[in-house]
Amino acid sequence: MPRYPSRYVSSYSFGPGGISTAIKALIGANAAVFVIQFFFEPFVSDWLGLHPSFVVRYFRVWQLATYMFLHGGVFHIVFNMLTLWMFGTELERRWGTTQFVKFYAVTGIGAGVLTVLFSLLPFAAAQHLYQTTIIGASGAIFGVMLAYALYFPERQVYMYFLFPIPVRVFVAIIGAVNVLASIGDSGGVATVTHLGGLAVAYVYLKSGRMHPIAEIKYRYLKWKINRVRKKFDVYSGGRADDYDHRVH
Repeated sequence: MPRYPSRYVSSYSFGPGGISTAIKALIGANAAVFVIQFFFEPFVSDWLGLHPSFVVRYFRVWQLATYMFLHGGVFHIVFNMLTLWMFGTELERRWGTTQFVKFYAVTGIGAGVLTVLFSLLPFAAAQHLYQTTIIGASGAIFGVMLAYALYFPERQVYMYFLFPIPVRVFVAIIGAVNVLASIGDSGGVATVTHLGGLAVAYVYLKSGRMHPIAEIKYRYLKWKINRVRKKFDVYSGGRADDYDHRVH
């Protein structure tokens, strides 16, 4: 998990602090659906889980979004929500709630769309996926992890809570593990959906809609301009004694 420096260089705090607005709403929604799922299974998973065959045959397109709010057990939802809080909170603070929710929805739904498209390929693994029920927020959360790695590539995270590594390396390892799992026996985990979340997030961020490098350059330029403004007084056109028309 990421570690964040406090006021004092020698101490570290666990996590990014308080829960931001969108993260709180997403965790609440996932928890509520999990409770409903507990009492009304398998009906909930049949209608809200992502069934590629149902999307193709019966046009149940809502499943491309609703599958993100279902989970396969307590460990599954706890791990996903913990990861969402750890990596998503700081992104929401930087982007704003609206942009973060948009990014989360695009990556989650996009991962679902890519999963359905992959299931139509003439491979044994794809044909198996075509008949599978996919649940979990991991597609969107993998997208959040990639965005975090692009914004804070050198931020330290603890692999298995033991080994500190840069977050960019952590995300690369997770991506590689999922590629290998998607080729071999994935143990029932829809690794294609995880990779889809990474792919959609990368394309979305690099498309110019929310480019992290461009934003960093913009903020640096804005900081330089503000420094220069402190050294000079700039006036609009008019009389020399017109001091009330100062331009900041």
